[in-house]
Amino acid sequence: MLTYRRPEGLAEAVGMLRAQLDLVPGARLLVVDNDEQPSAAAAVAEAAGGDVRVVYVHEPTPGIAAARNRALAEAGPEAVVVFIDDDEQPSEKWLATLVSCWEETGAAAVVGPVVSRFDAEPDPWITAGGFFVRLRHETGTVVTTAATNNLLLDMEQVGSLRFDLGFGLTGGSDTVFTRTLSASGGRIVWCDEAPVEDLVPADRATREWVRARASRLGNSDSRVQVYLASPGRRPIARLRATARGLVRLGGGGARLVLGLTTRSLTHQARGTRTLLRGLGMLRGARGSYDTEYAR
Repeated sequence: MLTYRRPEGLAEAVGMLRAQLDLVPGARLLVVDNDEQPSAAAAVAEAAGGDVRVVYVHEPTPGIAAARNRALAEAGPEAVVVFIDDDEQPSEKWLATLVSCWEETGAAAVVGPVVSRFDAEPDPWITAGGFFVRLRHETGTVVTTAATNNLLLDMEQVGSLRFDLGFGLTGGSDTVFTRTLSASGGRIVWCDEAPVEDLVPADRATREWVRARASRLGNSDSRVQVYLASPGRRPIARLRATARGLVRLGGGGARLVLGLTTRSLTHQARGTRTLLRGLGMLRGARGSYDTEYAR
């Protein structure tokens, strides 16, 4: 579990994950503190209550990619590593279910669903736009990309692959990592029975935040697409990313106009989401990016 200046929820998160360890013999919890100073050390120690299965390390290098790589280094080349965010709550048998799916499938990675839960009822426009709805699959489905907010990695199959530090402050290093893993033959399998809940605070359930997030997602998508292309094919990748962005821009704009004309909240919100994602794609295609994790 990576953490950065979130002392108010850390004790609860450590407590819930300690309960998960009880169901998986030999499991331990590694907390990677990505603050410049080891600000989470005392909170983790108190929450651990002397439990030797809870390990704290401090990774001062800024950026989520550096923190992820520190987790892999601490775990070692023969470990099975499971990532979860410090603001998520696992389902009752989450860890055991992910491990069982890995044992049954022999996959290089197993990814589970993330379901958003809100502190307060969100704006109906946000709900209509599906801004926090994530795609789900049947268990056993092979996917080619995944985020690290609910992800198991078999380090023997991962090998020397690491998260790209060039995406450490912008986001997208998990997408680059998993797409590279998949392209090299590592199977990433979906496990729908191992969900976690993403706790969405009120300051994120706003129109301003979800608009910015839609643009960031599009931006990261195009940037990753161009980055993963071979040097000789990057101009083509930029053109493709630009074309995809223009399609979304046009389609989203048309749906937004339809929503305004018909007074449909769903068309207005979903049109806005698609349009902004398209704008983000266009910026990503030409090399512009957002520093989501900037300090």
